Amino acid sequence: MPLPQNQKALIISLSGPSSSGKTTLSRLLRTLLPTQTFILHQDDFYLPESHLPLRSGHRDWDCPQSLNLPSLALALSHIKSTGSFPPFVDSKEDQNTTGPIPPASPAQISLARAIIAASSLSSFPPDLKICILDGFLLYSQQEEFKPILEQIDIKLFLLASEEKAIARRKARDGYVTLEGFWKDPEGYVEDVVWPNFVEQHAYLFQDGNVKGGKLDKAVLEREGILAMEGGEEEGFGEVLIWAVGEVVGRLERILGAENQGE
Repeated sequence: MPLPQNQKALIISLSGPSSSGKTTLSRLLRTLLPTQTFILHQDDFYLPESHLPLRSGHRDWDCPQSLNLPSLALALSHIKSTGSFPPFVDSKEDQNTTGPIPPASPAQISLARAIIAASSLSSFPPDLKICILDGFLLYSQQEEFKPILEQIDIKLFLLASEEKAIARRKARDGYVTLEGFWKDPEGYVEDVVWPNFVEQHAYLFQDGNVKGGKLDKAVLEREGILAMEGGEEEGFGEVLIWAVGEVVGRLERILGAENQGE
């Protein structure tokens, strides 16, 4: 269906476990897409550290209760209605490094560019912007996430095995926060990060078995979430090409509906 006349931006969400390549992919898509594109980071919506709940003796940065979800929903509403970055969001996330994700090769980036060049995205309305929403916890089934999910136009879900996610997370330097700097304490990834991911995303996997890594296609279709089959075993370059193909295809559908509605 055509976009509402008052919608000034499309929102593409990238979610998945910690250190699955979300921020790296977001930054590449921002560079590759032919229209004005910016990133909104869910990590910029944490509550102050003193407000976070405890889990296994640690402050829990990886649960729904750690986030200011109403503020995130308000930011998305501002983006869709104005096409601009919310002035009330003080972004610190771009000060953080990404995990040690193996890079895409020049040939893979060239292929991604070729997919975009062969598409009809050159006819993208010049005043319609794209926002990439980068977040570790976007597809929760909790009621508080509904005002966020209903504003997302394209939903992508990245995968990483437990072993890879933990190893990459442990290799990170730490995180700039509202109140300073956070470095994961010993045992935090195993006792807090991964268990939270499993609890919030088990419904996306067959029989709730996240360890098995088999996504439930019927659930993905019902929720409108796109995920790469076998994605946790693929290199980042393959994931980039898959993501570009999915984003281009979905944007072309939206553009087609928009043109038919004129």
